[in-house]
Amino acid sequence: MKLLIGAIAAAIVVAVGVGVFAYSAMTEEKELRHPTQAELRRAMPDLAAAELKSRGHALRRPLTCTDMTGWTARRMRVRCTGVTAQGLPVEAYGAAEKATRVEYFTILVDGRPVVQNAPCLAADCRPED
Repeated sequence: MKLLIGAIAAAIVVAVGVGVFAYSAMTEEKELRHPTQAELRRAMPDLAAAELKSRGHALRRPLTCTDMTGWTARRMRVRCTGVTAQGLPVEAYGAAEKATRVEYFTILVDGRPVVQNAPCLAADCRPED
């Protein structure tokens, strides 16, 4: 009887521990890497250039980035344009949502997606220590 009670108690402790771990993992506060429109706009040229370079598309000159029409402090949107060293047009888009704390990036070279809805670009994709 004592063995049965001990086993039930151990099972309860394990179940509670698993539940607490799962709850904390689901509610972990994730932060945006670029929490403002200005920070997203400033980061995009270097991040997109590094991502393009890593994929074999060097740029002729730095990308020019502007705020997209309709952006808000809660729904940030940036568009960058430029040209590759081979003369192909480049468009890079960055979006960040404060409510969901999610960022997305898309890069097109000559109208074709090189990066599509990625959660990060270049150095931002490396885990923080």
